[in-house]
Amino acid sequence: MEEFISDNSYLNRTGKRDSSLINRKMIFRVLGVLLLVEMILFLICAAVSWGYGEEETLTFLLTAGINMGVGGALLGMSHGAERKLNRRDGYIIATLAWLLFSFFGMLPFYFSGSVDSVANAFFETMSGFTTTGATIMDNIDSQPHGILFWRSLTNWIGGLGIVFFIIAVLPIFSEGNVQLFSAESIGVTHNKIHPKVSIMAKQLWLVYLILTVSETLLLCLGGMDLFDAVCHAFSTTATGGYSTKQDSVAYWDSPFIEYVVAIFMILSAVNFSLYFLCLRGKGRKMFQDEETRWFLCSILILTLLIAVGLYVGKNYGAEEAFRKALFQVATLHTSTGFATDDYNLWPAYTWVLLIFAMGSGGCTGSTSGGIKSMRFLILVKGVRNHFRRILHPNAVLPIRVNRQAVSPDTVTTVFIFIGLYIFFIFVGWTLLMLMGVGFVESFSTVVSSISNAGPALGAFGPAFSWNALPDAAKWVLSFLMLLGRLEIFCVALLFYPEFWKKR
Repeated sequence: MEEFISDNSYLNRTGKRDSSLINRKMIFRVLGVLLLVEMILFLICAAVSWGYGEEETLTFLLTAGINMGVGGALLGMSHGAERKLNRRDGYIIATLAWLLFSFFGMLPFYFSGSVDSVANAFFETMSGFTTTGATIMDNIDSQPHGILFWRSLTNWIGGLGIVFFIIAVLPIFSEGNVQLFSAESIGVTHNKIHPKVSIMAKQLWLVYLILTVSETLLLCLGGMDLFDAVCHAFSTTATGGYSTKQDSVAYWDSPFIEYVVAIFMILSAVNFSLYFLCLRGKGRKMFQDEETRWFLCSILILTLLIAVGLYVGKNYGAEEAFRKALFQVATLHTSTGFATDDYNLWPAYTWVLLIFAMGSGGCTGSTSGGIKSMRFLILVKGVRNHFRRILHPNAVLPIRVNRQAVSPDTVTTVFIFIGLYIFFIFVGWTLLMLMGVGFVESFSTVVSSISNAGPALGAFGPAFSWNALPDAAKWVLSFLMLLGRLEIFCVALLFYPEFWKKR
């Protein structure tokens, strides 16, 4: 089993202590490789544009050249780097990787003229990589195929994680894989289905590919052309929500497609390690997992409550009410962001349920965002145990999930995470109102951004883009997207003064 490298790993080969805890040269090396990988993604998009005879081919080649130059320069600066990484290096790399991918990833949008400002381009790219799915585009249908493919590809790469993708495809960081994985995947628990992180990454990406290919085939059977099917499969399995149409999935007006996308959104929000266990003949683990049961029950209950409101109050047919409710609950509960209906026109009580779904998110170990079902499960059991302890002061009442006791440290971390989550919602909500954004719109866009969910309420609901927001608000929401995608601690640690001290 790979072990965490202790913070003493900043010792150099001669055994002498470096002047800093941070292994700068190795950080440059990792970031340089990441930019070269993004260069390859740009070349793939260039090939798509070339196949459709679009002038954006040159745009993607230009951005690929820029990535190659900067990535090569970072690799040059990393000469003689100590190959080991400590935890601090991992946190820095994880945060900078997402920022750099988004900064260079915005260049095709900006250079091609698909968006009209740096703020919009960065917002669109950060929303893509963090699988938020909120867009500033009001003309998606007229966008070139290469740009549309790049939008969906940002979702797909960001789904399991940028650094996690690199760990799966490149073996060169074997000595630092644990640190990189831990930094990008900060969560309630880390389900290691294999002792080596690199092999585990490959196995989870295999599951990811199976889900993507399966949905692509089903969407083609449902009437989508191959390009649209691939793009929507990318966005669905990543729970990202970028569509090739301004009307999102509603464009096809197909119950079959709506059910397929809804089902795959839910499947993609379940812990991926459980799928791998299913492939190894341990399917019962899926149904025995408490978090999965909590997540599925939440979706079912919310769907039925909303479907009743649509059937009784909005005169939807029984099947249509269930389908529309299921799709919208699934897209927000899994933090995907597709749309088949404008829920701003639904009964007001459904908005509260949808906001709850948005904040709840999916399961740990999936591509979904939000607080995650595991944290809610621990929170509810912790509150229940607290009431029991009031009645029985001497009782020993550990919190158990899947018949295993949850450590007090984990419980404390869960409560701190939820507290910070609420704190950043409040701060973001206040900042957006100071910028002139409405009360409901500020709250819902902030919750949507930090939950990586996509659509909001009011003027920024599923029927509208977020283009009307002030540029300053877009930068704030972009930061909240990153904060939510890296689950707060990874990013927030960099603002903690102790992080940068030598001891």
